[in-house]
Amino acid sequence: HGLDVVVFVALSPPVASPAMSAALSLRCNTCGVQLRSVAEAQVHGESTGHSDFAESTEAVLNLSCVACGKPCRSETEKDIHSKRTGHLEFVDRTHEQVSTVDTANEMKAIGEEMRDDAGLPAKKEKKEGDGDDDSMDVDTEEQVEPEVDTELLTELQTMGFTRNKSVRALHATGTSNVEQAVNWIVDHESDTDIDLPLLVSKSKSKKKPPLTKEEARVAGEELRKAMTAKKQKEERELEKVREQERIRSGKELLKAKKGNDDLELKRNLETRRIEKEEAKRAKARIMAKLDEDRIDRRRKLGLPDELTEEEKAKEKERHEKKADEARAEQEKKAKAGLVVKPVGKVEELRKILVVIKKNASSEEASNTCFKTLLLYLGNVAKNPGEDKFRTLKLTNGAFQKRVDSCDGGRLFLETFGFVLDTSGKETLTLPMESVDLLLLQMTGAAINDALTNPFFGVL
Repeated sequence: HGLDVVVFVALSPPVASPAMSAALSLRCNTCGVQLRSVAEAQVHGESTGHSDFAESTEAVLNLSCVACGKPCRSETEKDIHSKRTGHLEFVDRTHEQVSTVDTANEMKAIGEEMRDDAGLPAKKEKKEGDGDDDSMDVDTEEQVEPEVDTELLTELQTMGFTRNKSVRALHATGTSNVEQAVNWIVDHESDTDIDLPLLVSKSKSKKKPPLTKEEARVAGEELRKAMTAKKQKEERELEKVREQERIRSGKELLKAKKGNDDLELKRNLETRRIEKEEAKRAKARIMAKLDEDRIDRRRKLGLPDELTEEEKAKEKERHEKKADEARAEQEKKAKAGLVVKPVGKVEELRKILVVIKKNASSEEASNTCFKTLLLYLGNVAKNPGEDKFRTLKLTNGAFQKRVDSCDGGRLFLETFGFVLDTSGKETLTLPMESVDLLLLQMTGAAINDALTNPFFGVL
């Protein structure tokens, strides 16, 4: 067994004040890194191959990140952490954890632990007057050659290996298989002590007796059970990870689908809004052309361009008569059971209500918009013949704050049937012939559902 040895090179002590004369760290003379203990120096030596260390009166730097608390031992490590995380504030806590390094005692403890792991006898404690020569530290127990399988030893010697090599191989592997012993010899052929006699304490030289068939069976059964339990545990953990991954993937798919549905709904609403605006512009052009033709005809007849008050009254009476006829026809159909519910239009209005709720700045804003819309439609249902309840001023402060400020508020009214006035009055008007009491009732129920149902627009 080789021993991992950490070599400390004595350097001239640094100039320091009496309070700082004790060693506060160990410095690697190869790369300059500061270490807190012999154990850290040993780990550093094993990982880098560096073996030149010296005591230092400089404490190990401890820069603590204010954001995450990560300690950094050097300016380089601090810069790397800042570039990786973006954290820029650090607190110097170097002197909060300063402790002296007892190199001699730590080296002694590590040496004893390494000798114990290698199966070597512990050093005899020195007594006063014994001198400083390490040759006096010998094991009092008798040293003998370890017992090994004589048949395997003879077979290895027959194959051309020396007795010392064969004994070392059989003792180190503890095997009853020649191939394993030969492989050990091949792997350790370069060891400097492979041809030297192997001596161990007499108490450790006895060969372990081979297991009986029953003991081997029991040991094999215990090993099989342990491996089965380990495999089952790993499978359970793996299944748990898979289930978590399935849940995460499912949530991401649902989220993506919901996002696509919302985006598609917004696109459809925007397309419909553009189509309606285009239809309004076309209707306005036609109305303007009709007005021009009407004025031209009146001029040819020697009449004024605009309608007289008497003509306006007749025109209004004609529109009202037409609306009364439409309502009478509707009531007649209702009595006969021929009423067709405007389900498609109500569903379209419901989708706009969902958009209003999702895009509103707060729940209070969406509820205020819903209550105002419900009030507008309620007034029309109670007084369908009153023009003031069928006309909404776009410049009205309450309308702008409660309805027009919500994405979809004006679109809801236009979809219901309100028409934008193109004469410059900036109003939304619901024509008398467009008043449908059944549509008003069903739309009011949809708005009330949006106000009272906490899952509206979610399911």
